Amino acid sequence: MPAFTFEKITPPVRRAPAAATPKKPRGLISQMIERFAERRARRASQAERAMRRDDKAAK
Repeated sequence: MPAFTFEKITPPVRRAPAAATPKKPRGLISQMIERFAERRARRASQAERAMRRDDKAAK
């Protein structure tokens, strides 16, 4: 006869997801940074397109 036994532990029961918490409104600084990043990305993509056009024209 063994000196000890192991208990069978069942995994926790998964519940339905809690009600979605409403997102906090973004802060003013975050919005400003996002706008600058979008404009910078747009300018970079336009510059890249211009470089491609110049490369095609040179060939």
